[in-house]
Amino acid sequence: MPASVAAGKWLLDTGPLVALLSRNDAAHEQCVETFASLPGPLLSTEEVLTEAMHLVGKRPRDAATCLDFFIRAGALLLPMTAQRLARCRELMARYSNVPMDFADATLVALAEELEIGNVLTLDHRGFVTYRWNRTRRFTILP
Repeated sequence: MPASVAAGKWLLDTGPLVALLSRNDAAHEQCVETFASLPGPLLSTEEVLTEAMHLVGKRPRDAATCLDFFIRAGALLLPMTAQRLARCRELMARYSNVPMDFADATLVALAEELEIGNVLTLDHRGFVTYRWNRTRRFTILP
């Protein structure tokens, strides 16, 4: 995907998705407002979906709503490739002191490949530290 096509797109991390689905989450209202304000599809990874399903899995209604979010294209799931997985390994080693989990590594790898520096995350500590293309900072919402 050329950079011009990816301009203005946002990557979706687990925290805002879980907060959106869970009305009792402290960040629920903030995430509802943020999701409503963003145009176009969000991009995410199956690893983010898996992490979100694990977190909401004890509540069957939330788990179904999480899957429905992706089925209705609330976010597009981009598959991992061997190249992306290799980059995730490098990133997780580089940021082992943070530490960087696998879902975050998939988002940083996508950011680099697609030249998308925008991320929806509640993990400000991580994404303030992470750099895409080694030096570029993320724009973070909410």
